[in-house]
Amino acid sequence: MKTVIIAVASLPALAALALVSNTAPAQTYPSKPIRLIVPWPPGGGTDAAARILAQALSDNLGEQVVADNRPGATGRIGTEFAARAPADGYTLLMGTVGPNAIVPAASPKLPYDAIKDFAPISLVATSDYILVVHPSLPVKSVKDLIALARSKPGQINFASAGSGSVAHLAGELFKQLAKVDMVHVPYKGGGPAVTATLSGEVSLYFGSGPSVVSFVKAGRLRAIATTGAKRSKTLPGLPTIGETLAGHEATQWFGVLAPAGTPKDIVLKLHTAVVKAVGTPKVAQQLAAVGSDPVSNSPEEFAAHIRTEIAKWGKVVKAAGITFE
Repeated sequence: MKTVIIAVASLPALAALALVSNTAPAQTYPSKPIRLIVPWPPGGGTDAAARILAQALSDNLGEQVVADNRPGATGRIGTEFAARAPADGYTLLMGTVGPNAIVPAASPKLPYDAIKDFAPISLVATSDYILVVHPSLPVKSVKDLIALARSKPGQINFASAGSGSVAHLAGELFKQLAKVDMVHVPYKGGGPAVTATLSGEVSLYFGSGPSVVSFVKAGRLRAIATTGAKRSKTLPGLPTIGETLAGHEATQWFGVLAPAGTPKDIVLKLHTAVVKAVGTPKVAQQLAAVGSDPVSNSPEEFAAHIRTEIAKWGKVVKAAGITFE
């Protein structure tokens, strides 16, 4: 009878093997192209920032990063798609305040959990909104707009990138503080909303800097104010809405997230690549050119930021009586 010898690895050997298994993904990652899901149509602010970042990440990671537009339902379709993707680092999300903070605060039946379903990587940029009007609208200031809206209740309409977007809530907050009646017209993303404002289909739009600043500089839209806490670096001559309407503030942010469960070493590798990209003068200049300020933070800080934003916008939504199905 033959003797069968079964070798049993020692505990230290098993621990070493486990360590190799845990670190292996980052050593070989990435080995194929990465998709950066943009939950909005081409042409909007999120799309512009995502394409700038995708090119920089391609350079930093040595593999192509492709911006993949998945628009619809105020960013919910693309955001859910990213949440359900394999947690292997090859599908990322360009998150924004709308689908990652506002909608979660107001939608009881959301098909994803903005906290539990994602692994935050880093913020990329922030952008104040710019209140722009079609040149035919006879207003040049917030005070002018308030006076006109009060004289024509329900006759002035404003575009948004969709119900629940920051552009929508910026308008609702404006209505509430100014005590005016304006009509909200939602579109399927920033690109269509800008197009509608350019054509005069709607009178005004609270647009992200990346989506409207070039048209302001070209004279095709008139900017009358920004929505930040302080004046914009891109358009320093513009006052903030808050200078006329105390308490009005709305800021867009863009950040990269991965599906929950993505290995921590891959998250850290992506975090390093994003921080490096955002910190380069070229990317900073490109973001500034489309109205955004580059910024980065740790995964933990980004997670805390998202929680704070959900709480903040939840109060605004409740005060405005807005619900989303």
